[in-house]
Amino acid sequence: MRDYVLSCCSTADLSQKRFEEREIAYICFHYELDGIPYQDDFGKSVPYDEFYAKMQHGSDTKTSQVNAEEYEEFFEGFLKEGKDILHLCLSSGITSTMNSAMIAKDNLSEKYPENKILIVDSLAASAGYGLFMEELADLRDAGGSIEDLYQFAMDYRLHIQHWFFSTDLTFFIKGGRVSKTSGMIGNVLGICPLLNVDYEGRLIPREKIRGKKRVIQRSLDKMVQHAENGKDYAGRCYISQSACYEDARELANLIEEAFPNLKDKVEIFNIGTTIGSHTGPGTVALFFKGDKRID
Repeated sequence: MRDYVLSCCSTADLSQKRFEEREIAYICFHYELDGIPYQDDFGKSVPYDEFYAKMQHGSDTKTSQVNAEEYEEFFEGFLKEGKDILHLCLSSGITSTMNSAMIAKDNLSEKYPENKILIVDSLAASAGYGLFMEELADLRDAGGSIEDLYQFAMDYRLHIQHWFFSTDLTFFIKGGRVSKTSGMIGNVLGICPLLNVDYEGRLIPREKIRGKKRVIQRSLDKMVQHAENGKDYAGRCYISQSACYEDARELANLIEEAFPNLKDKVEIFNIGTTIGSHTGPGTVALFFKGDKRID
């Protein structure tokens, strides 16, 4: 029986089934849809297709992070069982939930001085965060100690590459990532911004590309450029998407053709309601292991 728990937030955007299969514990973020509060619970409260359809029709969304009291309750359940905890938080470049987790850790460390509570800023998001958790679960299943996993997490977190594009700038305008004028012109001209997560875990616009076909090809180019061992890459590749499965599938097909040594096929997940509240529908995100993010 393991003496520690590996955990994360629901914003790692895998499926509930996958988390359960890999024995990764999780705590849910929160969101509001037209003023009604829900948990970011893998589409159980509001199915993903319904959520994104409502956004497309003008529904308001608002998100909130896990607070310190919630983390404390979540962690204490494991501590009462005598288990140590390694918890990875959603990137501090996106949310301040890391601070809440640290407050909970400090409070509980006084109450459970014999237990270890290790908190890591993943500097990752969506299924890139999920891919990172799977790598840690592999190390755990191979017999790694909590210290081994912690050190791996700290050393490797900047090697999870994240590349995003969107075919609808509406919600990037609302979130302030794109100016209203630029966004309106971009929508008319079919501009699809290509973004990535930088070394501080922030989502940064990198290129403006005209046309869906071109931005899909450019995403593939980024994987060729940055993947571990180039086209000989043999690791996992995940894609997450928000109500645009066909775009995600088109990119996955190109990747499977270009990278014959992938670990299994490309897996496609839904962008969860927390991340999706900010990206909106029409976003595709690509994740893989690669070179270190340095800018």
